[in-house]
Amino acid sequence: MGLAHNIVGIIGNVISFGLFLSPVPTFWRICKNKSVEEFQPYPYIATVLNCLMWIFYGLPLVVKDNIFVTTINGVGLIIELIYLAIYYWFANDKKKRVIVFVALLGEVIFMAVIVAISMLALEFKQRALFVGIICDVFNIIMYASPLAVWGKVIRTKSVEYMPFWLSVANFVNGCCWSIYALIQFDLFIIISNGLGAIFGAIQLIIYTYYYFYGKRIANAKEGSEV
Repeated sequence: MGLAHNIVGIIGNVISFGLFLSPVPTFWRICKNKSVEEFQPYPYIATVLNCLMWIFYGLPLVVKDNIFVTTINGVGLIIELIYLAIYYWFANDKKKRVIVFVALLGEVIFMAVIVAISMLALEFKQRALFVGIICDVFNIIMYASPLAVWGKVIRTKSVEYMPFWLSVANFVNGCCWSIYALIQFDLFIIISNGLGAIFGAIQLIIYTYYYFYGKRIANAKEGSEV
């Protein structure tokens, strides 16, 4: 059981690392064009808070034997902050910069409050329950954060601003961490990552449909012009 748990944990770390790196093409485009265009910062803002919460949850002060959760989310936090720094730098709209700054400040304050309540007011078992529930909420928010992009894809019938590899990584990541949690039965990890796998599957279905729909429209236009 312990060996299987460790193996799946390592695989989960590798897949999660891929998830954190999946927006690299998006940010390469932002750097190349020196503009954030229509890309939104919300998925990365949500992921920062999600990483902070899971880092805390994985510490022995909250839950024992969850080092894989802490390590990968520590790496993910650094990567997401780099993304937001790039976004902030190339955001031509002052409003977008304010959103990033205020959101990060709010997350730091929120995290400080959670840590203070957990360590000063709760016993060990209560701490795991309290932090676990909050982690689930924000993990679900992270997985659901592309909802705004789904709406844009459906309205415009274009997948231009829906990163394909992010959708793939969300799906695979949710599946892998659900398996990891089932081995030692961590209900909090199962719930949020199970839903994450479902959200990822929906994203892939939407992407596939509108990718081929867009091609059909483009081919139809070319045919009418000829």
